[in-house]
Amino acid sequence: MHETPQTSTRELIFGIHPVLETLNAGKEIETVLVQRDVRNPQLLEIQQLCKTLSVPMQLVPLEKMNRVTRKNHQGVIAFMSAIQYASLDHIISECYRQGKNPFILVLDRVTDVRNFGGIVRTAECAGVDAIVVPERGKARIGGDAFKTSAGALSRVPICREKNLKDAIRFLKNNGLQVIACTEKAAFPLYKVDFTEPTAILAGSEEDGIQPEHLQQADLLAKIPLMGKIESLNVSVAVGVMLYEAVRQKIGQ
Repeated sequence: MHETPQTSTRELIFGIHPVLETLNAGKEIETVLVQRDVRNPQLLEIQQLCKTLSVPMQLVPLEKMNRVTRKNHQGVIAFMSAIQYASLDHIISECYRQGKNPFILVLDRVTDVRNFGGIVRTAECAGVDAIVVPERGKARIGGDAFKTSAGALSRVPICREKNLKDAIRFLKNNGLQVIACTEKAAFPLYKVDFTEPTAILAGSEEDGIQPEHLQQADLLAKIPLMGKIESLNVSVAVGVMLYEAVRQKIGQ
């Protein structure tokens, strides 16, 4: 048997002892899959360690484990991250220390790897200081995302937050305006002042920004659409938003 085409053996570690060693070594892990309904003390130890270290962990059926790898995984698989995650607190503090207005991108459940990679590439080109993603409901940051970003993932800090609502509240408490990009808005994008400390909030490919996060936004902004299709691809929409901010900053 062999790995599925989507999964590189260099991006995952499987087996109880290798995963335990990786967790204890403090390596950056994207997520851990643990086989559901298996009573094994060492698997319970891994679950507890993931909780202690704030490593995302999912309990999944054997069938899903076997779709990832048919090798002897012993009920546990860890996906390694292609990056080191950054501290949002540190990013904001460092921006203000340098005398610059923070420019942050917040992604609410953008799960498509190619969209995510494209967004990171555009964000790097637009001078975004950091991208905030939720712990759950995001694209897996592995080799595919790194390749699609054209290497930008090594240049743009990614902040993985357990609670996106708390992260947005933190940004607002630190003086950033939160601008939500949504077709549900009435306010035109081109009237937003992006020269202030700003966090742009964009939502998933399927259903946009979650209502609880929309409610937190200081302003809902809409990209004008002249055709009959009701919305843009999220990667394109984010690019339009970011480069309107760039246009305003260059024009200062």
